[in-house]
Amino acid sequence: MNHLRHLLEEDPPKGRLDRAALELATIDTPDLEAEPWLEKLNELASQLGDRLRNFNDGRDFVETAQRFLFDELGFHGNEENFFDSRNSCLNEVLARRTGIPITLSVMYMEIARRLAMPVYGISLPRYFVIQFDDGNYSTYIDPYKGNSITTRDCYALAGATVADPALLRRATKKDIAIRMLQNLRGVYLQRRDWARAVTTLDWLLIGVPDVAAWYKQRGLLEMELKRLREAQRDLEKYLALEPAAPDRDAIVKQVQAIHGYLGRMN
Repeated sequence: MNHLRHLLEEDPPKGRLDRAALELATIDTPDLEAEPWLEKLNELASQLGDRLRNFNDGRDFVETAQRFLFDELGFHGNEENFFDSRNSCLNEVLARRTGIPITLSVMYMEIARRLAMPVYGISLPRYFVIQFDDGNYSTYIDPYKGNSITTRDCYALAGATVADPALLRRATKKDIAIRMLQNLRGVYLQRRDWARAVTTLDWLLIGVPDVAAWYKQRGLLEMELKRLREAQRDLEKYLALEPAAPDRDAIVKQVQAIHGYLGRMN
């Protein structure tokens, strides 16, 4: 998990996004080997590169990549089962050619990186897109739909009623890893997979260690898993970070109950 940890801990993050995304996918598939999927990205980049032998400009790259990835290979957004955890795993997206916006974007970005093409992630409030920008030509791309989009489209996807350039800020690799972890956490919570949800929170708190709500959520999940010492630690951390929390009295009672139970067990 070195690349994921580097992305989350270092400023600026130094880990590789493709390797970090595959390490993240081991939460869902613990025995996953990264190398075959890195080689698959290399292969896709090579095939796209072959189609760019008469490359002229940025527009040519974007149009060729669109035809190759979305029309020829059929990569597309998974609208039938959006909340399948496999949609958040880069290996599964490469294997099944379907996923959610951010994972399809990571795939595109990593193929582009191998070809030295300037493609950046844009983390919109409700969506994720990418931007090609070489200084001469710039456009936004929606890998979930497989087409180029306008700035106005980006604002619409974000649910913005007025133009706000801050929404189009380029995402760092850490931003992307955090969002991918949050997506997986949501899936695991929905299907009541508490252990994997806790693992996503472990990683989230490595990246952003001062989010009180995450400590509370992890503590409550640890109670479900009967990990009472860990639950007590996290709930106490939540109270320390949020001394005026509206649910303080309820959480204090839970901490006291855990403390009493553990005391009787000794």
